[in-house]
Amino acid sequence: MTEKENASVQAAASKKKKIKAFDTSKKPKNPYFFLMPVEWGGTAAYTIPAGGKITKINCEGLKPPYLLLANHASMIDFPMAVKAIFPHKTNWVISIEEFVGREWLFRGVGGIYKRKFTSDIVVVRHMLRVLKQHRHICTMYPEARYSLAGINEQLDGGLGSLVKVAKVPVVVLISHGNFLQSPQWNKKPMRKVPVDATFTQIVTREEAETLTAEEIQRRIEAAFEYDDYRWQRDNNIKITSVKRANNIHRILYKCSSCGKDFTTYSKDTDIWCSECGKRWRMNEYGELHCINGDETFTHVPDWYRWEREEVRREVREGRYRFEDDVRVEHLDNCKIGFRSIGEMKMTHDENGFVIDGMLEEGIKFKFHRSVSSMYSCHIEYDFHGRGDGIDLATLKDTYFVFPLTARNVLTKIHFATEELYKYDAEKKAETKKIPAENTASESDAAGKAAAVN
Repeated sequence: MTEKENASVQAAASKKKKIKAFDTSKKPKNPYFFLMPVEWGGTAAYTIPAGGKITKINCEGLKPPYLLLANHASMIDFPMAVKAIFPHKTNWVISIEEFVGREWLFRGVGGIYKRKFTSDIVVVRHMLRVLKQHRHICTMYPEARYSLAGINEQLDGGLGSLVKVAKVPVVVLISHGNFLQSPQWNKKPMRKVPVDATFTQIVTREEAETLTAEEIQRRIEAAFEYDDYRWQRDNNIKITSVKRANNIHRILYKCSSCGKDFTTYSKDTDIWCSECGKRWRMNEYGELHCINGDETFTHVPDWYRWEREEVRREVREGRYRFEDDVRVEHLDNCKIGFRSIGEMKMTHDENGFVIDGMLEEGIKFKFHRSVSSMYSCHIEYDFHGRGDGIDLATLKDTYFVFPLTARNVLTKIHFATEELYKYDAEKKAETKKIPAENTASESDAAGKAAAVN
């Protein structure tokens, strides 16, 4: 189903209610001056207790406008960005669901709507307006979701092209400790972890004009290499919370001993497999150790990356498929927020995401996002207490989809979306006999860095 058809289905469903949709064409505002003291005060409240140390690198003479790209793992990332650019103002690229109930505030601080993992030329125009006409900093979190395992996630492959058009410097803000404070699978209680960041100009104004888009893209991807668990170990950061591994099975869903999917559970400091009985315990330095057998992975990101490799194998052997009944919610607008539109059937495989069913109004509904249209997807563990959610969007609509019977499947769906995209791109490139784009894995970053330097 095309985006036009998707939009017509939703329009029909909403006709009786006359729901006013988001107006994403609104131009970004110059951040209100009277909100700046509030923003700065909130920044101090967040960063002072956490240390909030920022080291600036290659920033002599740097001044707006520039593009600020930051990693994203917890709410402290926003105050860290404000602290890093003080006393300058910035416009923010913000996921559209964050505007619900606070549109005035988010527009007031210079927010720009973005639907996750869609290619929206309107958003690009808004960003260029901020950079070229307002001559402000424009801040975005290019991973477009929280880090799940304290390491970098895949980036949009068009960042280099954006910089070439904008002709502005690129600054990368990488924070450490932000993930360890509040992982997405265990947000509470907050852990007492210092937060350190580097604020690095990786592309100067002159280089934005002279380097190719590919060279800029490689610099950005190399700059986004980080690992919070390694940082914790290398800096002897002790986390004494007795809940430090609680819910870690949300990302470590596959037993690294027997290889079964969705058989892991976790509580407090332990993770175990219900199938083979293997049990691991996380020490105060974030390392996992088996307490009833041979070691498998001691480093959480290594386990996480192994799971990705297993999904990659399934995809390339044609074995990957997910199917379940789902509850679908539609994001109507800032005032209404999310509204349940029905329970349907969802499949995810080489055909992409397909949702079939009937809306609560009795109208047939079908949603489709092809593999080639999504290089990744956004997932939320227990989204606002409503269950595990998958964020699926078109240029006009945002849906949150909640599996009804499948257990702990989000992380695997996240991997599969990216691996299906890469495999599809490789097959098309082979057919056309041209290099595939955006098919490099996280492990290729060292080679990219070498290519740049």
